[in-house]
Amino acid sequence: MSLAAYYFCKMCTKADKKRDEGLEIPKDIEYVRDIRYGENKKYHTLDICWPKKEAGERLPVIISVHGGGYVYGSKEVYQFYAASLAQMGFSVVNFNYRLAPKYKFPAPLVDLNAVIGWLLEHLKEYPVDMQKVFLVGDSAGAQIASQYGALYSNKEYASVMEMEVPKFTLKALGLCCGTYDLKKRAMEAAGKGVMRDYMGKDIRKYGEKLNVLDYITADYPPAYLFSATGDYLKEECQPMAELLRSKGVRSEYKIYGNERTYHVFHVDMRNEFGKEANGEMVAFFKEVME
Repeated sequence: MSLAAYYFCKMCTKADKKRDEGLEIPKDIEYVRDIRYGENKKYHTLDICWPKKEAGERLPVIISVHGGGYVYGSKEVYQFYAASLAQMGFSVVNFNYRLAPKYKFPAPLVDLNAVIGWLLEHLKEYPVDMQKVFLVGDSAGAQIASQYGALYSNKEYASVMEMEVPKFTLKALGLCCGTYDLKKRAMEAAGKGVMRDYMGKDIRKYGEKLNVLDYITADYPPAYLFSATGDYLKEECQPMAELLRSKGVRSEYKIYGNERTYHVFHVDMRNEFGKEANGEMVAFFKEVME
């Protein structure tokens, strides 16, 4: 692990612990933990939660792709966020994926694909409607989710990535505080920091796989993009939304809060701007379902 990634992980661990101190899963939410979806004992686990009052119903599904610069993060860090989304009428899947530097690109995408395959195989066990699936992600998770949108909607790109996407219906994406031009990001950070941990020393070996934006077509899922006034990645939001619109894809974007509203603010269950953003994202999802 690079020195930059080491200090990043240390900082995030401290901040996330402070943020979530004293929080509990709401009593109206059924929360099932630590389900194995793959072979890796450390990383291939997921949680599923849903409103208790909706037990027995087939609910639309939100799959949360956590952030953390590809080197940090876990479903535990996102458990309260997942439960808050479930309260809005969804089954929410909150999963771990393999992290860098041990696991390189495209390990998180492969794991996300495996989670979807696992859900399709366990339809009878959980209240999930795989014809109404939504992906949400923030920071690196937004990049991963947006890239999966290209995989899902463009068979040519799935072939480039050497991945087979299961048969389900991805209705829309919710992308927060993300970076979306993977090739540009990888080239700017080539050989240093967390991108080196994720990509390795030589990004040229990935070739066409990095050209994600070139494979966005009119079939790409609708997307709600948002960021915060104090987010260091806020300038990434509008260009992605406009690119989608130029392709004929329904997209909305919004910048929330003030100068003290920072990166991944929406995961803070005490942040009023975060609550507003999550509510408006879910409202977008429900409009798409109509």
